[in-house]
Amino acid sequence: MNTPESQWQRLAAAARQVRDERDTAAPSGFATRVAAHAFARVEQPFSALFARFSWRALGFAALLALVSVAANYSSISALVSSSDDDSASNEITNEIVNPS
Repeated sequence: MNTPESQWQRLAAAARQVRDERDTAAPSGFATRVAAHAFARVEQPFSALFARFSWRALGFAALLALVSVAANYSSISALVSSSDDDSASNEITNEIVNPS
């Protein structure tokens, strides 16, 4: 019975004796095609442009929301601190719904 080691040795010896008859040269114009492909400009699809501007718009909207809360913080805190906890939420709601 052959051991796995001896089978491996026979297989490796047989593989060393086989000649590779394949052509190893690159096809004609291969280097030119590779260089042209590497330096070709890739057109960005409209969805990529839309995604980039939508992220910027989201950032601008978040900044605008923070600035508006900061600008109105004194009004909001005055409404909250001048009344009870339960009636403060009612006053804020009435202020938003019924501006005068």
